[in-house]
Amino acid sequence: MTVGTLDRRKLVMLGVSVVVMLLLRFVVLTDRAPDVVTVTESAPAAEQRLQRVREMAATVAGKQATLDKAMAELKTREGGMIVADTAAQAEAQLMDIVHRVAEANGFDARGAEQLNDARPLGTDYGQVSVTQTFTCQIEQLVNFLSQLANEPQILFVTDLHISGGSDKKKAVSVRLGLAGVVSKKLVPVKKGGSSF
Repeated sequence: MTVGTLDRRKLVMLGVSVVVMLLLRFVVLTDRAPDVVTVTESAPAAEQRLQRVREMAATVAGKQATLDKAMAELKTREGGMIVADTAAQAEAQLMDIVHRVAEANGFDARGAEQLNDARPLGTDYGQVSVTQTFTCQIEQLVNFLSQLANEPQILFVTDLHISGGSDKKKAVSVRLGLAGVVSKKLVPVKKGGSSF
């Protein structure tokens, strides 16, 4: 039997491919160690870990209920914040409160003497404040301050100066600084350089 040129070529290529396969099998692939899975923990240790995970999962519902209760209380407390898009709008609302309460007590407290920039109040809130000057009777002032305390907004007096007058009606001149709690987003961010 004679082997043709084409068959000889095929036979040589088959031999070369068998040699390459044998080299790959015994030289290249035998250097790698076989992947062996080792036991990392015993069955009792795995059961204890499973029990701890189950206990942690059981507390999720209680923690969620506590979180929901805290969020509802926070929402109630933050209901007294002055809600505005800008600090100027919050100051305008604060002045409206002062005007409304003053009018309800029978005196006029129009116009603001001083508008202060919004500034931080703690780490989570901000405050806006206005200073107003007006003249009223002492009993009107007492009623005015008590009605401010009954307002639904969280308000506080930052400055109060009372000076008596010499008229027969015994009117007093009052300089009142009043502040309200706002969202921290209304407080301008101070951009400063590095400190030494």
